Amino acid sequence: MLDSSWSDRLVLGDCLTVLETMPDNSVDLVMTSPPYADSRKSTYGGVHPDQYVAWFLPIAAQLQRVLKPDGTFILNIKEKVVESERHPYVLELILAMRKQGWLWTEEYIWHKRNCTPGKWPNRFRDAWERCLQFNRQKKFKMYQEAVMVPMGDWAKTRLKNLSETDQRRDTSKVGSGFGKKIANWVGRDKAYPTNVLHLATECSNKNHSAAYPIELPTWFIKLFTEENDLVLDPFLGSGTTAAAAKQLGRRYTGIELHPTYYNLAVENVERVTPHQLTLLG
Repeated sequence: MLDSSWSDRLVLGDCLTVLETMPDNSVDLVMTSPPYADSRKSTYGGVHPDQYVAWFLPIAAQLQRVLKPDGTFILNIKEKVVESERHPYVLELILAMRKQGWLWTEEYIWHKRNCTPGKWPNRFRDAWERCLQFNRQKKFKMYQEAVMVPMGDWAKTRLKNLSETDQRRDTSKVGSGFGKKIANWVGRDKAYPTNVLHLATECSNKNHSAAYPIELPTWFIKLFTEENDLVLDPFLGSGTTAAAAKQLGRRYTGIELHPTYYNLAVENVERVTPHQLTLLG
């Protein structure tokens, strides 16, 4: 059970130290974006890609302890280029967390719709980031209907004249065991989304160097929690995750190391009214 003192609380401090004081099995969703390897050196000191896994694993162990058995951990992270090639620290972290006992259940891609143009001699500018889903067990809470999307233009033509294949369950040709029956969607106005999230990079929060748009945590909070569930962000930054949780009627706990950003997070979260989206400043 969660001590009420952890509900709707923002904490200034090192996340590993703070997490060690939180009770077991108390969090429904962890949604966070830690400093990427060698990034934000002026703010958070930076962690070299070669040391990133060793740095993050103790934190992951604490998150595994505080997360409920049917809870979910979403990790927003991205590789970096070192000496003209992608460093594998994210892949190494995934494998290390699996050895730690985590299930790497799914991977969502955040497509940055309005990514700033750029050019490098041997590659193009990144327009996406990973949102890795980890779980403690195979059965976890998931509310897929909460993130359904409009059917789209394809329904106007595909569902108008159904072929023989569309009217029966068409088994996957790659032997995955999955299948589809297009006829099931006749008369429906919404469908389940894909695992690619098309969201803008820009947000109203200009006071943090690595803020993600509030739509990103909002989507995952809707998918994996119900009202009054507890959402934890151990790398809170300017408070976007906590603000999204509060806006959706969830409880929240946030941990932030940097005093300036902690104070900003407090201001941002205080401005949010439950069930009324408030833009961050």
